[in-house]
Amino acid sequence: MLRGLTTVSFFADDVAAAQSWYTEMLGVEPYFTRPEEGPAAYIEYRIGDFQHELGIIDSRFAPHAASEQAAGVVTYWHVDDVEATFERLLSLGATAHEKPTTRGPGFVTASVVDPFGNILGVMFNQHYLDVLGT
Repeated sequence: MLRGLTTVSFFADDVAAAQSWYTEMLGVEPYFTRPEEGPAAYIEYRIGDFQHELGIIDSRFAPHAASEQAAGVVTYWHVDDVEATFERLLSLGATAHEKPTTRGPGFVTASVVDPFGNILGVMFNQHYLDVLGT
């Protein structure tokens, strides 16, 4: 069945602007770029403890029309400090989607909408750290 996260894909009307924003936020350059005619149509980062992929795709390749309101699945990325990460994302131009919320012992979530309309979730997850430690 499901064996693991491979790629989280976000869409952006301006891939170059998204690359600039995500490179600043993540602190790393994309490791893969797929140019089409003209500017890049796809960029990809490897991030985190398991080097998961975060891809940014030109919106013209989206399988559906964009909505005026961010909605849908929220993928949460583990962070060590949800409050600090949430505030940093806001300072970079993201808007609050869900303020930091304690879900139970060892679990805190928050999410923002990036400047390109994608929901980016962050979470402190003690279970993640426990699994990582084994």
